[in-house]
Amino acid sequence: MATSPLVRFWNLINQYKKPIRLIYYYAIMSGIVNLSLPLGIQAIINYLQTGELTTSWIVLVIFVLIGIAVSGKIQINQLRIVEDIQQDIFAKSAFEFAFRVPKIKQLSLDKIHAPELVNRFFDVLTIQKGMPKILIDFSLAAFQIVFGLLLLTFYSSYFVFLGVTLVLIIFLIFKITGPEGLATSIKESKYKYNLAHWIEEIASNAKSFKIHNNGNLHLEKTDNININYLESREKHFNILIKQFILFIGFKVWVAAGLLLLGGYLVFQQQMNIGQFVASEIIIILIINSVEKIIRIMETIYDVLTALDKIGYVTDLELDKETGSGELVTDKGLSIEVNNLYFKYPDEERYLFENLSFNISSGEKVWLRGVSGTGKSTLLNILARIHDVNKGEILINNRPISFYNRESFNDHISFINPNTGLFEGTIEENILLNRTIDKQILNEILDALNLTDYISKLKEGLKTEVDSEGRRMPRSIIQKIILARSLAGTPKLLLLEDPLQFIDEKEKNSIIDYIMSPNNPWTVIVIADYLYWADKSNQIIKL
Repeated sequence: MATSPLVRFWNLINQYKKPIRLIYYYAIMSGIVNLSLPLGIQAIINYLQTGELTTSWIVLVIFVLIGIAVSGKIQINQLRIVEDIQQDIFAKSAFEFAFRVPKIKQLSLDKIHAPELVNRFFDVLTIQKGMPKILIDFSLAAFQIVFGLLLLTFYSSYFVFLGVTLVLIIFLIFKITGPEGLATSIKESKYKYNLAHWIEEIASNAKSFKIHNNGNLHLEKTDNININYLESREKHFNILIKQFILFIGFKVWVAAGLLLLGGYLVFQQQMNIGQFVASEIIIILIINSVEKIIRIMETIYDVLTALDKIGYVTDLELDKETGSGELVTDKGLSIEVNNLYFKYPDEERYLFENLSFNISSGEKVWLRGVSGTGKSTLLNILARIHDVNKGEILINNRPISFYNRESFNDHISFINPNTGLFEGTIEENILLNRTIDKQILNEILDALNLTDYISKLKEGLKTEVDSEGRRMPRSIIQKIILARSLAGTPKLLLLEDPLQFIDEKEKNSIIDYIMSPNNPWTVIVIADYLYWADKSNQIIKL
């Protein structure tokens, strides 16, 4: 069951109980100090009515000015606390995304475009911007309303009735329009991300849209998503307008009631003119506070929607850590598959039924089969990216689930057609922050014919590359990716078309190195190039 945005908000707030409690203490102090203004003015007017300039009058003026200064100092302290919370939210969210994304269960991403998913991180900025208004402005306005109403009751018990009515009306406005406002905000956000994703697709296929642009598909789809977004945005805006209209009516009613009641009490001599002026200042403060709360509602909707979008990522199921055993070996991994069954969650037909085979330690295996027989899926299963429905996989004579993932992953390498570069140096792309003996690294670079290319680069291994490897031959990109998989002395290589763009002479040389009996690793490779089969100890056909 999906967690509601309100629950997510409270969970976020609970992480910062102590600083938020301090913000509320400051808000209470600010609310009390702000009342010094109407009380001070009341006393000043009473002294003015005497017609004499006294020391007490001057003291009261100073008292009011000090109250204003103290209120400003309190707001500065609140801003400092909220700034710390904002920075902490950003840093924690960044690490949570970076930690979770590689660990998300692969089948959860089967029908999701992962880069589009990561776009939701930008909603952290929405939360950052919304927190000051919610924690400072909202709390200050709420406390001003409460303290203002309490102070009015000291002038006359009649104000109690008006105060209760005011609170009830505010509650009803939020109760009636709040859920619909949140629902329209979430729907609007959905189309916002759809549009961002489509523009990313245009950017990824810019050359195709540049050349084949007669149909204007990129503009037509943009227009369709835009229409849906604008319709949703209009519905959300109508909710905000409805809230504001209700507030205007409420403001007129409250102002009329309080002014009439105040005037009546003055005529009945139950309130002097100083108290009347002070009560009207309090009434204005209350009305302004309510207006501030109404205006903050849009920010609250944005923050709740942002939490809902970020929550979609954090709710995705992570890989389960079932094993605690350590995989320790200097030899290639042995694999035994017994009666394996596997199907994708939305498929009725099993991709594998009763599949069994054995691979000895250090064997070099060519995996073949026509398209759709599950070659790529089998590599994903052996890499523990997918979990099996039924059956047994033994690695070095122990169930694959016996080993903890970190220990298991340290001994395998995995390449598929989607494996690519990331923005960083060539060295970072190969080593991934692992400590590799320099002699072993040089041996790998020599075997892949990368040494000559890298030596001609001005920055060598420190040369920066981007995720698309622009201006870099595709053969070099594949060699860098392959070097990444060979670094760290893996014990099992799971490879799918690792040499697709490399010319035949170099390809044969690299295959000789990978499939050499001198290298102890076990290899399972999917490729159409038949030289792989010539160098294999075993061929498995699906």
